[in-house]
Amino acid sequence: MLTQLQLTNFAVVSANDLALCAGFTVVTGETGAGKSLMVDALLCLTGARADSGMVRFGSERAELSAVFDLADAPEALAWLKQNDCDEDGECQLRRVIRADGGSKAWINGRNATLSQLAELGGLLLEIHGQHEQQNLLERRKQLGLLDEFGQAGNHLAQVQDLTRRWNALQQQIDRLQSQGDVSARIADLEHQLQELNRQPIDPAGIAEALARHKRHSQSQQLLAATASALAQLDGDEASNGLALLQSGAAQLGRWQTEEPALAGVVELLESASIQVKEAVSQLQQWQDGIELDAGELATLESQLSYWHELARRHRIPMESLREKADALQQELESLRGAGETLEALLSERKTAAAEWQQAAIILSAKRQQAADRLGANVSSLMTELGMAGGQFLVELETNADAQPQLHGGERCEFMVSANPGQPPRPLRKVASGGELARISLAIEVATLGLDPIPTMVFDEVDAGIGGAVAEVVGQKLRALGKACQVLCVTHLAQVASLGNQHLRVAKHSDGSSTQSQVMPLVGDARVQEIARMMGGKTLTAQTLAHAAAMLDHGQA
Repeated sequence: MLTQLQLTNFAVVSANDLALCAGFTVVTGETGAGKSLMVDALLCLTGARADSGMVRFGSERAELSAVFDLADAPEALAWLKQNDCDEDGECQLRRVIRADGGSKAWINGRNATLSQLAELGGLLLEIHGQHEQQNLLERRKQLGLLDEFGQAGNHLAQVQDLTRRWNALQQQIDRLQSQGDVSARIADLEHQLQELNRQPIDPAGIAEALARHKRHSQSQQLLAATASALAQLDGDEASNGLALLQSGAAQLGRWQTEEPALAGVVELLESASIQVKEAVSQLQQWQDGIELDAGELATLESQLSYWHELARRHRIPMESLREKADALQQELESLRGAGETLEALLSERKTAAAEWQQAAIILSAKRQQAADRLGANVSSLMTELGMAGGQFLVELETNADAQPQLHGGERCEFMVSANPGQPPRPLRKVASGGELARISLAIEVATLGLDPIPTMVFDEVDAGIGGAVAEVVGQKLRALGKACQVLCVTHLAQVASLGNQHLRVAKHSDGSSTQSQVMPLVGDARVQEIARMMGGKTLTAQTLAHAAAMLDHGQA
C-alpha cells in the first residue's frame, strides 16, 4: 500500500510530505484548491506524460516521490526482483520534472524508463477518474475483468496454449504451401550436391592438402635458391666465390716472405676458402636429399583449384564446403518429403483445432455464468448508488472467424441502461463521466477481493449525487477499504465522514504567490471541515453539531 507521498514545487504545492495509512482515506477541500493534485502526482509517478506546466512557477524543477509497502503486493515485489530493483520489501517511485518539460525517473534509486514506471505502477495502484476510467470502455479490458471475476484464468491459459500450438502448425503449413512446385529446386539441389561430392570436401582433408601444397611450393623455391647459391660459391664461372678466394690467397702468398704482415691476411683467406668448401659440401648434400614429386604437386594444384571454384560459386570459404553440402542435403530431403510432411501437419492442425474448440466451449460456459452473476451484482449496486432502475449486462459475442484465437471463442461488451425503460447500449457509448465513475465503483465492489491491486484511487467518484445515495457511495468505499487501501477525492460530507483518514487541501495566497497545502485532519479540525462541506463558510453551532453527529455515525 501507499505509505508516503512527497511533493516539491509541483503545480501550486511548494512542499508537502504526507503519511498515509490503510483503509479508506478521503481528500477534501474548496473548489479550486487542488484536491486532484494527489491524483495527478500519482499519475506522473506511474508513467503518465508530464509537461512544464506541472512545475511550480519560478522553480527549476518539480520532485515527486511515493513509498509503497509491498506486504500486500506480491506481484509488484516479484516484478522488482525480476528487474533487480527489490529492496527490503519497500518500493520508492521518484520522478523529477524540469521546467523545460524534460523528466527523469527512478525505482528504488535506479534509473527507470516511463514504460517501467507504468508497468510497475499498474501493479501498485489503480486510478479511477473521469479520464482514467477509459480502460473500462475497452472491450479487451472488459473481457479480462470478466475472466478475473469468473476465476477463469486456468481455462484461458489452456485456450491460449492451444492457440499458440495451432498458430505454429499453421506457419509451418504456410511455408510448405508457399514453395509451390519444387521439382526445379530439387533438380538444382541434386546438381549442386553432385558437384560438391565429386571429391572429398571435409575440412580436415582440405587443411591437409593446403599444408602439403605449401611444403611443395616452398621446396621448389628452396631448390632454386640452393642452385643459385652453389653457382655463386663454386660454379663453373671463374669468378665464383671460392675461386676468387683461392686466387687472392695465392697472389698475396708470393709476397708474404718480403712482407710478413701479409701472412695473417693469407691465413684468413685460406681459412675462408676452407669454410666455403664446407658450406658448398653441406648444400650439395641437402640438395641431393630433396625429392620433388611433380605428379603429386600437379594433383594437389588441380584439387585446390576445384575447391576454390566451388567456394567461389557458393560464396563461402573452402573450409565451409562440407557444411554447405550438408545444408543442401537437408533441404533436398525436406523437399522430397514435403508432401508427407504437409499431410502430417494438416492432420496435427485439425487435432489442435478440435482441442482448442473443446477448451473454448468450456471457457465460454464459465464466462456466461460469470456474465450473469456480474450483471446481476452490478445492477443491484447501481440502484444503491443512485441509478435506480439502471441495468448492467455483459453481452458475449461469438467470434465471426472460427479460427482459434488467444482470447477464446467470443468477445464481450459491457452494456448499460442508466434509466428505466431504455434498452441497454454499450457502456462506451452511453455513460457520462459521473455514471462511469459510479459503475466503476460498483464493479470494484462486485469484484471485491479478486483484484490484486493493493491501492485504489477514486477521483470525484461521487460527482452528480447527494443525499442518501452519497452515504451509500461512502459506505461502499469504506467496505472496499477493508480489502485494500482506498483514496478518494470527494466534495460530499456524507462520503468524507466515513473515511478512516481525512486529508484537506487548502490554498493560501500572500498577494505575490499562491500555494496549496495538504494536511491531515483530526478532532475539531475534521468536524469543522465536514461542517464547511455541509453548510458553506458560515459555521453555526447547529451545523457543527450535525457534522459531529455525522462523523460519529460514520466512524461507528
